[in-house]
Amino acid sequence: MKREEVWFLFNFLNVRSGEMKFTYFGIGAYPAEYNRRIHGPYDPARFYGKPDTPFGQVKIGELPAWLSRRSINPVAMSRAVSRGYWRWFHKYVAVRYGTAAPYVQFAVGLSALFYCINYKSIRLHNQAKYH
Repeated sequence: MKREEVWFLFNFLNVRSGEMKFTYFGIGAYPAEYNRRIHGPYDPARFYGKPDTPFGQVKIGELPAWLSRRSINPVAMSRAVSRGYWRWFHKYVAVRYGTAAPYVQFAVGLSALFYCINYKSIRLHNQAKYH
């Protein structure tokens, strides 16, 4: 295996500061676009890449081009899910005066998940009279 391939698989970050942090495929590392001097403290709910048109403002004809600009690798997808989680967490859980909203959202989401899982057996329970 070539040295470049090994470097891609296992790389060490923050060597300048003396701290060597082991990462595998970029998992657990800051995004490449993040710069502490420009952006300040790292916020996991913020996207540090080049800004693009929001999905709500994309026209139907521009949708294929907009989708082709999205990254489909697993690390980018996991970062997108993580950003969504952190935005939800900051909006509903980590607030000064919390409400029951995160618990209700969790219960409704769990109910929907189990409904989808058990749909095959639930759909057979017809409400019909037998004559």
